[in-house]
Amino acid sequence: MKILIAEDEEDISNQYKLVLEGKGHKVTLTENGKVCADEFAANPDFDCVVLDYKMPVMDGFEAAKSILNVNPKQRIIFASAYVDKTLEESILKLKRLTEIIRKPFDLDVLSDTIEDVTCYEELEKLNLNSEYIKNGNPTHEQLMDLIDGVKKLSKGRI
Repeated sequence: MKILIAEDEEDISNQYKLVLEGKGHKVTLTENGKVCADEFAANPDFDCVVLDYKMPVMDGFEAAKSILNVNPKQRIIFASAYVDKTLEESILKLKRLTEIIRKPFDLDVLSDTIEDVTCYEELEKLNLNSEYIKNGNPTHEQLMDLIDGVKKLSKGRI
Protein backbone atom coordinates (compact mmCIF):
# COMPACT_ATOMS: atom_id res chain seq x y z
CA MET A 1 0.00 0.00 0.00
CA LYS A 2 1.02 3.62 -0.52
CA ILE A 3 0.68 5.51 2.75
CA LEU A 4 1.00 9.25 3.36
CA ILE A 5 1.76 10.30 6.94
CA ALA A 6 1.65 13.75 8.56
CA GLU A 7 3.38 13.73 11.94
CA ASP A 8 5.33 16.65 13.40
CA GLU A 9 7.42 14.53 15.79
CA GLU A 10 10.28 13.16 13.71
CA ASP A 11 11.02 10.22 16.01
CA ILE A 12 7.41 9.05 15.83
CA SER A 13 7.13 9.45 12.07
CA ASN A 14 10.39 7.53 11.57
CA GLN A 15 9.04 4.69 13.75
CA TYR A 16 5.85 4.58 11.67
CA LYS A 17 7.90 4.45 8.49
CA LEU A 18 10.24 1.74 9.76
CA VAL A 19 7.39 -0.55 10.83
CA LEU A 20 5.23 0.02 7.75
CA GLU A 21 8.07 -0.30 5.24
CA GLY A 22 9.11 -3.46 7.08
CA LYS A 23 5.71 -4.84 6.11
CA GLY A 24 6.19 -3.92 2.47
CA HIS A 25 4.32 -0.61 2.33
CA LYS A 26 5.56 2.53 0.55
CA VAL A 27 5.56 5.42 3.01
CA THR A 28 5.80 9.17 2.40
CA LEU A 29 6.41 11.31 5.50
CA THR A 30 5.42 14.95 5.94
CA GLU A 31 6.01 17.16 8.95
CA ASN A 32 2.71 19.07 9.07
CA GLY A 33 -0.78 19.19 7.62
CA LYS A 34 0.05 21.80 4.96
CA VAL A 35 2.91 19.80 3.48
CA CYS A 36 0.74 16.67 3.64
CA ALA A 37 -2.21 18.34 1.86
CA ASP A 38 0.14 19.74 -0.80
CA GLU A 39 1.76 16.33 -1.31
CA PHE A 40 -1.65 14.71 -1.66
CA ALA A 41 -2.86 17.36 -4.12
CA ALA A 42 0.22 16.76 -6.27
CA ASN A 43 0.00 12.96 -6.02
CA PRO A 44 -3.45 11.77 -4.89
CA ASP A 45 -2.97 8.03 -5.36
CA PHE A 46 -2.40 7.05 -1.73
CA ASP A 47 -4.28 4.08 -0.27
CA CYS A 48 -4.31 5.63 3.19
CA VAL A 49 -3.46 8.93 4.87
CA VAL A 50 -2.44 8.97 8.54
CA LEU A 51 -2.77 12.35 10.25
CA ASP A 52 -1.76 13.64 13.63
CA TYR A 53 -4.34 16.14 14.83
CA LYS A 54 -2.20 18.76 16.58
CA MET A 55 0.52 19.97 14.19
CA PRO A 56 2.12 23.29 13.32
CA VAL A 57 1.15 25.29 10.20
CA MET A 58 -2.04 23.25 9.51
CA ASP A 59 -3.68 20.77 11.88
CA GLY A 60 -4.89 17.32 10.87
CA PHE A 61 -8.52 18.35 10.58
CA GLU A 62 -7.76 21.10 8.06
CA ALA A 63 -5.46 18.73 6.17
CA ALA A 64 -8.25 16.13 6.06
CA LYS A 65 -10.69 18.70 4.64
CA SER A 66 -8.19 19.63 1.95
CA ILE A 67 -7.49 15.98 1.10
CA LEU A 68 -11.20 15.12 0.96
CA ASN A 69 -11.75 18.05 -1.43
CA VAL A 70 -9.34 16.33 -3.82
CA ASN A 71 -10.67 12.80 -3.20
CA PRO A 72 -13.92 12.54 -1.19
CA LYS A 73 -13.43 8.79 -0.76
CA GLN A 74 -9.87 8.93 0.58
CA ARG A 75 -9.25 6.73 3.61
CA ILE A 76 -8.01 8.81 6.56
CA ILE A 77 -6.80 7.62 9.94
CA PHE A 78 -6.19 10.10 12.76
CA ALA A 79 -3.35 8.96 15.02
CA SER A 80 -3.35 11.42 17.87
CA ALA A 81 -2.99 11.87 21.60
CA TYR A 82 -5.54 14.66 21.22
CA VAL A 83 -8.63 12.49 21.09
CA ASP A 84 -11.47 14.17 22.88
CA LYS A 85 -14.90 15.55 22.15
CA THR A 86 -13.42 18.41 20.08
CA LEU A 87 -11.67 16.04 17.65
CA GLU A 88 -14.69 13.76 17.45
CA GLU A 89 -16.99 16.72 16.72
CA SER A 90 -14.57 18.00 14.09
CA ILE A 91 -14.47 14.63 12.39
CA LEU A 92 -18.28 14.53 12.28
CA LYS A 93 -18.15 17.80 10.32
CA LEU A 94 -16.14 16.03 7.63
CA LYS A 95 -19.22 13.90 6.89
CA ARG A 96 -16.87 11.09 5.99
CA LEU A 97 -15.91 7.93 7.81
CA THR A 98 -12.50 8.36 9.38
CA GLU A 99 -10.73 6.24 11.91
CA ILE A 100 -9.03 7.31 15.14
CA ILE A 101 -6.13 5.65 16.94
CA ARG A 102 -5.33 7.16 20.33
CA LYS A 103 -1.65 7.75 21.13
CA PRO A 104 0.28 6.17 22.65
CA PHE A 105 -0.33 2.90 20.86
CA ASP A 106 1.66 -0.16 19.94
CA LEU A 107 3.02 0.20 16.41
CA ASP A 108 1.31 -3.06 15.45
CA VAL A 109 -2.01 -1.30 16.06
CA LEU A 110 -1.15 1.19 13.31
CA SER A 111 -0.14 -1.47 10.80
CA ASP A 112 -3.10 -3.69 11.74
CA THR A 113 -5.50 -0.78 11.28
CA ILE A 114 -4.00 0.16 7.92
CA GLU A 115 -4.05 -3.45 6.78
CA ASP A 116 -7.64 -3.92 8.00
CA VAL A 117 -6.66 -6.81 10.27
CA THR A 118 -9.73 -6.37 12.46
CA CYS A 119 -11.99 -6.28 9.38
CA TYR A 120 -10.58 -9.60 8.20
CA GLU A 121 -10.94 -11.05 11.70
CA GLU A 122 -14.58 -9.95 11.68
CA LEU A 123 -15.07 -11.64 8.30
CA GLU A 124 -13.58 -14.85 9.73
CA LYS A 125 -16.08 -14.67 12.62
CA LEU A 126 -18.82 -14.44 10.01
CA ASN A 127 -17.45 -17.67 8.46
CA LEU A 128 -16.15 -15.98 5.32
CA ASN A 129 -12.85 -16.92 3.70
CA SER A 130 -10.79 -13.82 4.44
CA GLU A 131 -7.81 -15.02 2.37
CA TYR A 132 -10.04 -15.29 -0.69
CA ILE A 133 -11.37 -11.78 -0.01
CA LYS A 134 -7.84 -10.38 0.53
CA ASN A 135 -6.79 -11.75 -2.86
CA GLY A 136 -9.41 -9.49 -4.43
CA ASN A 137 -7.57 -6.50 -2.91
CA PRO A 138 -10.72 -4.71 -1.71
CA THR A 139 -10.66 -1.16 -0.46
CA HIS A 140 -11.37 -0.43 3.19
CA GLU A 141 -14.77 0.93 2.20
CA GLN A 142 -15.60 -2.29 0.33
CA LEU A 143 -14.61 -4.35 3.38
CA MET A 144 -16.85 -2.29 5.64
CA ASP A 145 -19.74 -2.62 3.17
CA LEU A 146 -19.19 -6.39 2.96
CA ILE A 147 -19.20 -6.79 6.75
CA ASP A 148 -22.33 -4.65 7.05
CA GLY A 149 -24.08 -6.60 4.27
CA VAL A 150 -23.22 -10.00 5.73
CA LYS A 151 -24.43 -8.92 9.17
CA LYS A 152 -27.73 -7.74 7.68
CA LEU A 153 -28.07 -11.00 5.76
CA SER A 154 -27.43 -13.05 8.87
CA LYS A 155 -30.17 -11.13 10.70
CA GLY A 156 -32.55 -11.56 7.78
CA ARG A 157 -32.86 -7.83 7.06
CA ILE A 158 -32.12 -8.05 3.35
